[in-house]
Amino acid sequence: MKVVFMGTPDFSVSTLEEIMKAGHEVIAVVTQPDKPKGRGKSVAYPPVKEKALEYNIPVYQPVKAREESFIEILKELEPDVIVVVAFGQILPKAILDLPKYGCINVHASLLPKYRGAAPIQWSIIGGEKVTGITTMYMDVGIDTGDMLLQEEVSIDNDETGGSLHDKLSQIGGKLLVETLKRLEDGTVDRIKQDDSKSNYVKMLDKALGQIDFNKSAGEIERLIRGLNPWPSAYTSLEDKTLKVWRARVVEGNFNGRPGEIIDLTKEEIIVLTGKDALSILELQLEGKKRMKTDEFLRGYKIDIGTILG
Repeated sequence: MKVVFMGTPDFSVSTLEEIMKAGHEVIAVVTQPDKPKGRGKSVAYPPVKEKALEYNIPVYQPVKAREESFIEILKELEPDVIVVVAFGQILPKAILDLPKYGCINVHASLLPKYRGAAPIQWSIIGGEKVTGITTMYMDVGIDTGDMLLQEEVSIDNDETGGSLHDKLSQIGGKLLVETLKRLEDGTVDRIKQDDSKSNYVKMLDKALGQIDFNKSAGEIERLIRGLNPWPSAYTSLEDKTLKVWRARVVEGNFNGRPGEIIDLTKEEIIVLTGKDALSILELQLEGKKRMKTDEFLRGYKIDIGTILG
């Protein structure tokens, strides 16, 4: 197939690689414009652009994909299919209707649940035991098109947003290649989504990571894992931001107020929550490196009864 690939972040890269390995002709890559990065504000390429340049694939970076001039470029390319993986822009009907086999999206959840942004992280935060990849036809809605193939993935008890991202990225590429094969063969079924089972999740931002100790320890522990590595879960200790990277639930009834440190061991800081308690195992105080709690406690004096947040 002649493929136009549209994607931007790291998650998209493995799908582009799998398409190339499968022998398809990627005639163009479309990605978001370059952005300044870091303190020096040097221009950084999106990960997909970097990979496309390795393969010597022409790269297009429209500010808005709906611009008529860009749509004309796509028409001239005459792709058989457009593959979209975390591109970052909503495509107009003029693009969706352009290729022979349509626009196919790789979505990082088992649709129809967890439509929208950040489904990987929200599946962990939401306490799901299973997630997966869905390939689907794109339509004018957000993640509302007919489904094609799905593959399930178990969410481990210690799964983080980062580890699940990497798993799903690899699976997504392989499932997309199988989807393209079955589209060509005419052996794939279109499955309509049940809108009544859908759940739109919002984009991640730093404010989401602020820990509310009135919530249960289980909810907080899932938030910590889901937001690891970005944007991370955090609280405050003596007016300094304290990021929490790893924790476990301590079941039981305890006296005190939510956010209060109720016990200290050589390796743990145990904090009361709305239900049960939370043992902090790995953290990072503002201005310091990330470290295990035992290392932190060797160099920082903290008392039982201290309130976090």
